Amino acid sequence: MASVTGFPTSSDIYLELEGKKVAVVQSYTAKATRTSTPVEAFGESEPVGTIASQNQYVLELTRLYATDDAIADGIDFYALADFSLVICKPDRRVIYSGCNWNAIAEEGKLGTMVAEKVSVVAQKRMEVMG
Repeated sequence: MASVTGFPTSSDIYLELEGKKVAVVQSYTAKATRTSTPVEAFGESEPVGTIASQNQYVLELTRLYATDDAIADGIDFYALADFSLVICKPDRRVIYSGCNWNAIAEEGKLGTMVAEKVSVVAQKRMEVMG
């Protein structure tokens, strides 16, 4: 099976904690939102501008597999806090940092450390070239 250039694989999407890869992620969806507040001026019938609020990043991660090292260290997905999601693309890395989970759904299978779906809120998003 030929690989498609430019499409991230599960080894290219991972959780990082204190500089260590702790889990690989099969797939993700990312949603950035922010609200805008209209600026009203006396005597104007329409707003004269808008003020944007801070960005909020919500990520839905599907099928997280703990790395062998993380399993050996006793990883607990429920205890993860202040981690990063790293997405490696051909020309850059997208890093969501300051992440905390807000929902975890598991599927129990013997002998695996897998979380089926994890919803994450990230503090910051940045892109690093190269």
